Amino acid sequence: MLPGCYLTALASPGTRNLHPVDELEQRLRVAADVLTDARDVTLLAHVKPDADTFGSAVALGLALRGRGATVRVSFADPADGVPETLRCLDSSGLAVLPDELPETPEVLVVLDTGSLGRLGSLAGQVHATRAAGRPVVVLDHHASNPGYGTHNVVDENAEATAVLVLALLDELGVQLDEPIARGLYAGLMTDTSSFRRATPATHAMAGRLLEAGVNPDELGRQLVDNLPFSWLGELATVLGTARYEPAVLDGLGLVHAVVPIEITARARMDDVETVVDLLRATNEAEVAVVLKEMRAGEFTVSLRAKSRVDVRSAAQSLGGGGHRLAAGCTLTGTAESVLDDLRTALAAAERL
Repeated sequence: MLPGCYLTALASPGTRNLHPVDELEQRLRVAADVLTDARDVTLLAHVKPDADTFGSAVALGLALRGRGATVRVSFADPADGVPETLRCLDSSGLAVLPDELPETPEVLVVLDTGSLGRLGSLAGQVHATRAAGRPVVVLDHHASNPGYGTHNVVDENAEATAVLVLALLDELGVQLDEPIARGLYAGLMTDTSSFRRATPATHAMAGRLLEAGVNPDELGRQLVDNLPFSWLGELATVLGTARYEPAVLDGLGLVHAVVPIEITARARMDDVETVVDLLRATNEAEVAVVLKEMRAGEFTVSLRAKSRVDVRSAAQSLGGGGHRLAAGCTLTGTAESVLDDLRTALAAAERL
C-alpha cells in the first residue's frame, strides 16, 4: 500500500484522476517490478528539459544505479548537453549525449513527457524498444499523455512527475540520500511555483526531502536566482515588446511579449524561459503569453493562466499541450498572425 500522503496527493478531493487510486497503485507496483531486476536502464527527459523532467530522471537513475544497474540519462535538445542551471542536479554525471545511447535500450523510462513529440529525435527510442519486446515505463503528470509506453503511470493530479517518482522509489524500498532528494525537490519546487500551488501532502514530501539533506536556499539560487548580468539588457528589450489587452477573454485580460530570434540565438534558454514568469505576475491579466522565435517564422509559445482559463485546451487546439494553468505549443507565421491564432484559441478555451 502506498503511504497515505500519496493517496491524498494523487487523488485530491474534487479532482479527476486518469486512473482510480487502486489502479494507480497497481501501475506503480508493476513499474517497480519492471525496474527491480533491471540491469541496464535508459532514462529520457523531454526536449529543453526543466527541473522536473531532468531532476526526476536523475533521481530515479541514481536510485537504480545504487541497486546495481547501468544507467544513463539523456534528452534530444539542447544537443550540447545539460543546461547550465540544471547541472547542479547531476553531480554524478549520469547525463549523456543522444549519440551515446544504445539503439535499443534494455529498459526505457520516459519522464514528464506528455507525448512522443516532446522527445524530439529520441522518440525512435520508444519505437525501437517496444518493437524489440522490451519495457517502456512512462512516468508523467500530463493529462494529454496517450499512454505510449508498455507500462504507464500517469496522473494529472500529481503536482509534478517528481511526486510519482518518489512514490515509485518508496515502492522499490529505496533509501533517500541527498543527491536523489535534490532532484526530486527541484521538480517539486519548480512545478509548484516555489510551493505556492502545493498541497499539504506535497509539503510533507518536501519535508522528507529536506530531512534527506537538501539545502533549499542553495538549490533555489542555482535553479532560479541564476541570471547573468548580460541578460538584463536583453530582458529590457523583450519587456519593451510587452502589450496588455484588457478586453480579451471577455475582460479577463491578456498580456503578451515576443522574444525575437536575435535574442534567442544568443541567450541561454534557461533565461528566455523566465520571461513568462515575469509576465504572469501582471495584476490585470488572467493569461500571459510569450512568443519565443526559435527559427525565422517559428515560435515556441508559453501560456500561463492565473486561475480562470484552461490554457491547456487552447494549446491542444493548436497542436500543443500541457496543464490547465501552464501549457505550450509551436506555431509558424509572423508574430502578429501567431497572436491572432492564440486569441482565437483562448476565446474558445474552457473557463475554470
